[in-house]
Amino acid sequence: MDDFEKGLGESESTHYVLRLYVAGNTQRSASTILALRKICEEHLQGRYQLEVIDIYQQPAAARTDDIIATPTLVKRLPLPIRRMIGDLTKTERVLVGLNLTEVQNGQDRGRSEPDPD
Repeated sequence: MDDFEKGLGESESTHYVLRLYVAGNTQRSASTILALRKICEEHLQGRYQLEVIDIYQQPAAARTDDIIATPTLVKRLPLPIRRMIGDLTKTERVLVGLNLTEVQNGQDRGRSEPDPD
């Protein structure tokens, strides 16, 4: 098996640990949660753990992950840790942020940064 096939097999068995930070029980929060669950089920079925954290209910968790805006998605595993802030209802943007697809034309149209930790 060459390196490409080995890497492909590993990516299909990689488990993703995600934390979604939202602010309260709002329409925006609900839309983000539904969209993200749909994306995860379509692209990571059986290979992800999604924890939804309301910063009003769990402010200590938000401080621990240095959350400054919502919604924020933190990909804890696989490494490197990445954060996506803002509109998480765009499938392509989320897939790029999770490193599940190539960036189109060398540009990511959304904000997604590696965590400096």
